[in-house]
Amino acid sequence: VAEAAVIGVPDERLGEVGKAFVVTLPGAALDKKSVIDYTREHLANFKTPRSVVFLDALPRNPGGKVVKTQLRSLTERA
Repeated sequence: VAEAAVIGVPDERLGEVGKAFVVTLPGAALDKKSVIDYTREHLANFKTPRSVVFLDALPRNPGGKVVKTQLRSLTERA
């Protein structure tokens, strides 16, 4: 994983769960299950994302910060 960001998305049962947006290193062969399995081993269950989306790059503002509102709009369009 080169970089990642997580946002909260609505969930009927829990109210909100994490959705991870991941940029992989060149040549890396990752899948959604391996990312979720890794986070389950290293994070508390409530912090583990329930879904993963792979992107070429995370949206950033001119200051270099990840623009999570753009990630949310990607989720709403899907």
